[in-house]
Amino acid sequence: MIKVIGVDPGLSATGVGIVRGMGLKVDGFSFGSIHTSKNLPLPSRLDQIFSNLLTVLKDEKPDLMVVEDVFSVEKFPNAGITLGKVTGVILLAGCRMEVPVIEVPVRESKQVLTGNGNATKMQLEKTVRSLLNLTTPIRPYHASDAMGLALLGLFRYNDRFAQRTPYKREKTKCNDRLS
Repeated sequence: MIKVIGVDPGLSATGVGIVRGMGLKVDGFSFGSIHTSKNLPLPSRLDQIFSNLLTVLKDEKPDLMVVEDVFSVEKFPNAGITLGKVTGVILLAGCRMEVPVIEVPVRESKQVLTGNGNATKMQLEKTVRSLLNLTTPIRPYHASDAMGLALLGLFRYNDRFAQRTPYKREKTKCNDRLS
């Protein structure tokens, strides 16, 4: 049994999804988001995301963290830069807690889970909800996206981490990345 945390970076809302299971079987899950106020300066918002995620990682002790890779839209290049900063503190939190981190492009996650790399947030949420046997929608969408990343980690990387337990994890270095 492994525990995977998925993280969907966002400055106003960073989605967090946690799944526990083995193979294609989900034994437990939780989800939510870390919100920051637009009235705070950027460094304070980044610190809030980092601190809250660090607390989640300490409490949950996941075997793997799957983070949505940074992307940028040509029309809004500054948004991509800000997203990169958010992703940076997320990666740092994983590193500090010695959790192996995998970054996954958003289209890859959508392709694996829905069969369509261009799926909408609604389509992805519906698929994630179906995989978890939920009838009520997962909101906000950032939490749904994060659950999708966690499920992807469970389904794809389960064998690699099945031998680990939260109390007997291998030490990882901050510069280690899985391919």
